[in-house]
Amino acid sequence: MADFYYLPGSSPCRSVIMVAKAVGVELNKKLLNLQAGEHLKPEFLKINPQHTIPTLVDNGFALWESRAILVYLVEKYGKTDSLYPKCPKKRALINQRLYFDMGTLYQSFANYYYPQVFAKAPADPEAFKKIESAFEFLNTFLEGQTYAAGDSLTVADIALLASVSTFEVAKFDISKYENVNKWYENAKKVTPGWDENWAGCLEFKKYFE
Repeated sequence: MADFYYLPGSSPCRSVIMVAKAVGVELNKKLLNLQAGEHLKPEFLKINPQHTIPTLVDNGFALWESRAILVYLVEKYGKTDSLYPKCPKKRALINQRLYFDMGTLYQSFANYYYPQVFAKAPADPEAFKKIESAFEFLNTFLEGQTYAAGDSLTVADIALLASVSTFEVAKFDISKYENVNKWYENAKKVTPGWDENWAGCLEFKKYFE
């Protein structure tokens, strides 16, 4: 059983929980209280000098950055390669979506909402425009598509699902983006671990109330 350092409200942590569920890996979940500085304790810094969550420790092998963890779990434990196919073109498209999620979609969430939630800063309209732009891109990617990368569920869908569900509890109006909305409704039904993801979202929601 792999040790998993996490917070349930964290979108990147929730994506790992869903992929672990999909490949049948049991996680020994270890809550890390960031506000109490537990991530800065020497014993955690030995595991992850970057002191970020999520962090996975699998039989002594430590890994952080959620999207790297998703791929590792599928490559090591997946009964098939369906969540991260070996075909170079399919894999490249999945990677593009993962990097889009990390660098554009989820980044737009962090840039707009985190200063308001954690620093009590006023809303930045320019940062909000970046969210709208990210959703417009995603809406275009999903034109005529049931899934984010190819014709079946992959780690790209699961990473994006963790992010998009977080936007929902932040009260961002997803319904304006028809293709995203349709994809989201389907992804909620077909992704293993959705219930736990949503429970984590609701925990995070308290910051927006």
